[in-house]
Amino acid sequence: MAVNITHDPPPTAGGRRGGPMIVTEDTELLDDLLRLCAAAGATPEVHHSLPAVSGASAGGTGGGTSGHPGGWEAAPLVIVGDDAARRVRGAVRRRGVVLVGRDQDDSGVWRRAVEIGADHVLMLPDGEQWLVDRIADVTEGVGRPALTVGVIGGRGGAGASTLACALAVTSAREGIRSLLVDADPLGGGLDVLLGGETADGLRWPAFAASRGRVGGGALEESLPELHALRVLSWDRGDCVAVPAQAVRAVLAAARRRGGTVVVDLPRRVDDGVAEVLAQLDVGLLVVPAELRAVAAAGRVATAVGMVLRDLRVAVRGPYASGLDDREVARLLGLPLAGEVPVESGLLRATESRRPPGTSARGPLARFCREFWDRALVETGGVV
Repeated sequence: MAVNITHDPPPTAGGRRGGPMIVTEDTELLDDLLRLCAAAGATPEVHHSLPAVSGASAGGTGGGTSGHPGGWEAAPLVIVGDDAARRVRGAVRRRGVVLVGRDQDDSGVWRRAVEIGADHVLMLPDGEQWLVDRIADVTEGVGRPALTVGVIGGRGGAGASTLACALAVTSAREGIRSLLVDADPLGGGLDVLLGGETADGLRWPAFAASRGRVGGGALEESLPELHALRVLSWDRGDCVAVPAQAVRAVLAAARRRGGTVVVDLPRRVDDGVAEVLAQLDVGLLVVPAELRAVAAAGRVATAVGMVLRDLRVAVRGPYASGLDDREVARLLGLPLAGEVPVESGLLRATESRRPPGTSARGPLARFCREFWDRALVETGGVV
């Protein structure tokens, strides 16, 4: 059980910060809190009572490691065991204090929480997941979430994977933290398209057992780095599905790191794809300008639109008689994202292991750059 008493937690800046401060003499409670910190990827500073001097390093009264030498006032989060509440009454009032206990029937915990200016009262074990999430948030320094774009083909062979790669490559070239996610286990692997199928790093099957929260920093560091961006793709094994809750946890971790996330989507909507769609800011439906492709894309748009609010059509030529990009958008009833250019030499470039969008002056990279410029304005600024 976690109950909000007063105000919001302190704001955090981008980048990884120190771990929380723990104040308790209860050894059993301390063991539990250390376990939860480990689950969140945080190294706490431990004290048995209020540090005698503001700015004292860890270990003065309780030992431990120093994640934030500023002490009580500077720690991104302070976790106070109920046994220590009376010993911290004289502390400077600050935000980001959590009072943790075990006795659900102890009504006096609310009075003690008010006395120390706690933001939250938390009872274990019920509130463990909430506390892990809170510790991870302050440790990672959560800021603006990544601008997350999904790309899906209106029919097979529409060029969605090519556009997804080009968008991610273009974003990385602009100096933005970029992650490319392959959500199509039957697509052959985006790492292959990027020429990095043998690159060191984890693939989707390694995250199949993920539950709850995945650390954003740990996720980023574990993935292959190709062309200045991180790539989460599939391996060449037999695993062709990851549980929906694992997909949700992994994508949420990726978004917390900021920058941009580009997801290459399959044309079917199962539970895992629905989890991805729910976290997208924008979807791009790639449609060749031919009547059969438009008809097929209409069915895809209907399925995707049940979850994703902002779905736009990106039209790819050459055009069939009577069709142009605006007409395709009108027939589908979707806003037009633009015309995806046909880039001469792209096939030869792919065969030579150069990914789509590598040529900064090419028409495909220009389309991607213009898309990102518009999307950044629409979402309110720099990612």
